[in-house]
Amino acid sequence: MSEQPKYRQLADALRRDIDNGAYPPGARLPSESELSARFDASRNTVRNGLKLLVSEGLVTSSQGLGYEVRSHEVFELNASRFENLTFPQNGDSYTTDVTNAGRRPHQSFRVEMKPAPEGVAERLKIEAGSKTVLRFCHRYVDDVPWSTQATYYPGWLTEQAPRLTEPGDIAEGTTRYLTDHGIEQVGYFDEIATRMPTPDEARLLEIGAGVPVLLWTRTGYSKDKRIRCTITTFRGDLNRMNYEIGDLSARNEDL
Repeated sequence: MSEQPKYRQLADALRRDIDNGAYPPGARLPSESELSARFDASRNTVRNGLKLLVSEGLVTSSQGLGYEVRSHEVFELNASRFENLTFPQNGDSYTTDVTNAGRRPHQSFRVEMKPAPEGVAERLKIEAGSKTVLRFCHRYVDDVPWSTQATYYPGWLTEQAPRLTEPGDIAEGTTRYLTDHGIEQVGYFDEIATRMPTPDEARLLEIGAGVPVLLWTRTGYSKDKRIRCTITTFRGDLNRMNYEIGDLSARNEDL
């Protein structure tokens, strides 16, 4: 079996250097000429190796500034507690979780009346194209784009919960607001997927080359109806999601 092309060998070596901390997050990699000397490789070979690391999302490149190890702090979201009203909240779930992690939340809103897209209509069991309220959030953690969230509510909900159509934030969160108006979410169905970002997603989330997005689709249920469909798009390099299922009391025991 033939050995890997030299540019891949170079990328593998630099990847190991990054993994073992020789080049920590935010560090600048050696120049192309220095890497050429280290690996006894041509400039084109060096560039191809560096482009591979860029495509993997490990490093970024800037005109005239060379290559830098991507610097980011991952945010961990507990998806089973998110929107669970039995846990203390300070505002909505997003604000509570980000603040409890010692980070700074910030978000902007857009509210529209929209025809239901086909996938949303299927999840809400309504006719495609029928009226929905779309509440769209662009969310940040420590001023870094974190996610976008598009939540669709069926039009019939607006009579019982008119604030859904008002622009801006619902400070206590829509799940708590709906519960206070007799529309309690008693369960949800989650779907998790990954893909590469669309151009709009890459722009809104400031995603570099080679970084995927994590799609989290949550359909919320009252006792007898489907009351909302939320599609959250996360930056794949800045987020990790976990769930708690069953009795985890042993997890807290001292080893």
